[in-house]
Amino acid sequence: MAIRLLRPKPLITVAGVPHYPITSPLLSFTVKVSRAGGLRNRVSAVNMATESIAIPAKIIDSHLHVWASPEEAADRYPYFPGQEPSLNGHVDFLLQCMEEASVDGALIVQPINHKFDHSLVTSVLNKYPSKFVGCCLANPEEDGTGLKQLEQLILKDGYRAVRFNPYLWPANQKMTNEVGNALFSMAGKLGVPVGFMCMKGLNLHISEIQELCTQFPSTVVLLDHLGFCKPPM
Repeated sequence: MAIRLLRPKPLITVAGVPHYPITSPLLSFTVKVSRAGGLRNRVSAVNMATESIAIPAKIIDSHLHVWASPEEAADRYPYFPGQEPSLNGHVDFLLQCMEEASVDGALIVQPINHKFDHSLVTSVLNKYPSKFVGCCLANPEEDGTGLKQLEQLILKDGYRAVRFNPYLWPANQKMTNEVGNALFSMAGKLGVPVGFMCMKGLNLHISEIQELCTQFPSTVVLLDHLGFCKPPM
């Protein structure tokens, strides 16, 4: 009896985490099985094989932010007015925390502290490509400049997802307006998921999300922070 163990494909892949496209077997051997103890021998052989090829797991933080230090903000990466952070969140501090906690990588979501200026996060992604991937922030301004920006962030800068914050849409407009439809459609065409951050509760925006998903079913959707659902107390 020949037993062949193939290297499994990962369910989730992150930049910097190795892919395993190899189709040749990691292990191939033959076991002669007697009729009397056939099943027991087969199980033992498989157990022995699987125990010998354990692959260490990677620990990935799926949602965090970085922003410029005060010195970086004064020099190259200014904060958006009114969104100056009160806490330390520069990349060196993040790397220190990751090392202490044995975290291998992370998805960095564009912080509100820099709003639609992605230059700081992009610089971090470029400097540490084996550790981080990025989620950009959709710009829903009525002039449509966010469409070109999204295309560039995905295709040129390598962001892997985009966040929709309904409270950044123009006053009295919904995520299902013309710009929102175009942004959501583009995300699907570019193959990146859309994460919705409904800070005041998912029920306030679920109809918009359903409408977008119905019109553009190829776009994958994430619900940030578990939809900000508030369980009964």
